[in-house]
Amino acid sequence: MEIKNIRNFSIIAHIDHGKSTLADRFLDFTGAITEREKVSQFLDNMELERERGITIKAQTVRLNYNYNGINYALNLIDTPGHVDFSYEVSKSLAACEGALLVVDATQGVEAQTLANVYIASDMNLAIVPVINKIDLPSADPEKTKKEIEEVVGLEADDAILASAKEGIGIKEILEAVINKIPAPKGDPSAPLKALIFDSWFDAYQGVVALVRIFDGKVVPGNNILLMNSGASYEVQKVGVYSPYMKELNCLSAGEVGFIIANIKDAGRFKIGDTVTLKDNQAKNPLPGFKEPKPMVFAGIYPIDANDYPELKDSIEKLKLNDPSFSYEPENSLALGFGFRCGFLGLLHMEIIVERLEREYNLSLISTSPTVLYNIVTKTGEVKSALNPMKFPPSKEIPAQEVDYIEEPFIRANIYVPSEFLGKIINLCVEKRGHQVELKYITKNRVQLIYDLPLSEIVLDFYDQLKSLSKGYASFDYELNGYRASDMIKLEILVNKEPVDALSVIVHKDKAYARGRNIVEKLRTLIPRQLFEVVLQAQIGSKIIAREEIKALRKNVLAKCYGGDITRKRKLLEKQKEGKKKMKNIGSVEIPQEAFLSILKVS
Repeated sequence: MEIKNIRNFSIIAHIDHGKSTLADRFLDFTGAITEREKVSQFLDNMELERERGITIKAQTVRLNYNYNGINYALNLIDTPGHVDFSYEVSKSLAACEGALLVVDATQGVEAQTLANVYIASDMNLAIVPVINKIDLPSADPEKTKKEIEEVVGLEADDAILASAKEGIGIKEILEAVINKIPAPKGDPSAPLKALIFDSWFDAYQGVVALVRIFDGKVVPGNNILLMNSGASYEVQKVGVYSPYMKELNCLSAGEVGFIIANIKDAGRFKIGDTVTLKDNQAKNPLPGFKEPKPMVFAGIYPIDANDYPELKDSIEKLKLNDPSFSYEPENSLALGFGFRCGFLGLLHMEIIVERLEREYNLSLISTSPTVLYNIVTKTGEVKSALNPMKFPPSKEIPAQEVDYIEEPFIRANIYVPSEFLGKIINLCVEKRGHQVELKYITKNRVQLIYDLPLSEIVLDFYDQLKSLSKGYASFDYELNGYRASDMIKLEILVNKEPVDALSVIVHKDKAYARGRNIVEKLRTLIPRQLFEVVLQAQIGSKIIAREEIKALRKNVLAKCYGGDITRKRKLLEKQKEGKKKMKNIGSVEIPQEAFLSILKVS
C-alpha cells in the first residue's frame, strides 16, 4: 500500500457518546465483517467492556475503502475514553494524523471529550467534528455545533451529522477521513522507528505489540531493539488486524499493525517505547515516553486464606495482560496474606478486582484505597508511604523525625448544568477543594476548575457528584503535584488491640467525624460476644471515639430457686470473674462486611 493512500485516525468521545457503535458501523460499511460475524461493540472483545459499555484496551483495525476508484487503507485506533487511561490515549493519538471528535447531540461537549481534544490539539492532529445521535427526539445539533465552537474552539459549520445506531452519515465520515486527515509522512528506506501504543499477552504467541511505523520497515527475522528498555528480540510475525489477525511479509512506514517476537513478559513492551533495528538503529527515540505511575493503592486479600496461592498465580497472569498495575506481597494481622496493588485510578482498580474474581473464580476483599504520601523528615529526606501501617508513627518512620507530610493534588475539570452548581460547589468545599475558575459555557452549563486532594477523590467523590447532579455532571482530572497537608493516621482498636486493616489516613480536620462514623458502624456489624467488646478510634495515644458492644448474658440465677441473697451474689461474682477472664483471652471475629463498610462510611 502506497503511503499516500494510508490514513491513521482515532475517535475522541466521552463515555456513552457512541464511539464503539460508530466503529461497528465502519466495519459494516467497509465490508470488514460479514452479516454472520456482526456483534454489538465488536472491537470491545472483553466481556467486562461489553457489560459496562466502555473501552478498556486499545484496539486497531484496518478498513479497506474504495473512494473515487482508489483503494485506501484506513487504520482506526479505538482507544479507552476514561481519564484513568489518559497516558494510553495520548500514545494512541501520537500514532495518528487525525481524529474524529464525536459529540452526543443530546448532551453536548463533556469533560473527557475536552481533555482528549486538548491532547490531540497539542499534537497538531486534524480534528473532524461529528455530531452523533441526531435520530433522538431530544437531539439539538445546532446547539451542539455552537458548543463545539465556544468550548473546544473548532469550526463546526461543516460538522457531520450522524447516527451510528441508524447508520446515518457513515459514508460522509469516511470521505471526510480521506479528504481532511493528511496521509502519514515517513521514509521506508530510513532506519526503523516505530511507536508501541499498546500490548497484551497471548497464551500461544507471547506478547502482541500494536505499533505505528514512522520510518523504515520491519520483517519477520529482524532483530529489533527497544530503545528505552534496551532489550533485543527476534521478530516472529508482523501483520495487521482487519479486523482479525492477518500476517503480512512486511510493515512499512506509515502503517499500523502488530509485532510478535516470542516475548513472555508484557512488561518488556512498554507503552510509548520506540522500536528500532539492532543492526541499523535510529538516532533518537520518539518523544514522550514515561513509565505508567500508579495513583491509587489498595490491599487485595482472599476471603479464604487457602486461596492465597491461587491469588498469587492469578495476579501474575493478569500482570502479563496489564503491565500498568503493580503489586507486592503484604501481610495483615486481621486479613492474613495478600497483596498491596497500585492502580492508575479507581476505575482501573474496579476492573482489576472484577477480572480477578471473574476470570480466576476467586472471592476477594479489597481494603480502603489510599494514595502515595511523601513524608519529609527533619533532615530533608523524603520517604514514601502508601500503607497506613507504614505511616508515621511506625517502626520505619518515628513521629519525632517527621517535619511535614505532603499529599497529591489533582486539577479537576467539572462540567455541570447550572441548576446543580450550588450543590457541586458545596461538595468540592467539603472535599477540601480550592476553586481555580468558574465560567459559564452556555446559559445553562458551567465549567468548574478545582484543585482537590486525590485522597478525597478515591473514596466516593464520583458517586456523590453523579448523585447530586442526577447523573448530568461530568468529571476529568490530571495530577497537579504535591502539597503539605495535616494528614494523620487514624487507628481502630478492638478490645485495645489495633486492627491494621481498619486503619486509615485522614486529614486532621476530618479525623474526629471519621473515627466516630467507623466505630458506630462497626458496633452494628460485629456480633455480640459472651464478653463486652470495646471499640475505639485513636490518633497517636489519644482516644477520640468509643463504642461498646454489650456482652451476651446468661441467666446464672435461673437454677437458684431459693435461699439467702448471698448465694445469688456468689453466683453473680463467679460469672463476673469468668467474663473478665474471657475478655482477656477471648478473640473477636470481625466479619468481612466490617472491612467493606469502611469504604462506604460517609
